[in-house]
Amino acid sequence: MAKTSPLHSPAYRRFLGRLRQARLDAGMSQVAVAKALGKPVSYPSKCELGERRVDFVELVDLARLYGRSLEYFADPRKRR
Repeated sequence: MAKTSPLHSPAYRRFLGRLRQARLDAGMSQVAVAKALGKPVSYPSKCELGERRVDFVELVDLARLYGRSLEYFADPRKRR
């Protein structure tokens, strides 16, 4: 997994891993994601590295783009 700030909780680091995995599973490059969302090329990378926090509205857009439910991104350790 990519390096993240020690300021991020373990749960947020797991979220970042799922965010990256969803993109890879969708077969999309970071450039393709940025283009599809009308964002700068650096946007997906900064989100996945934890350099930029992902808000709920952005997560909805990413989940839709990747064909994933919002539940996919939830911490599986907290589901029960």
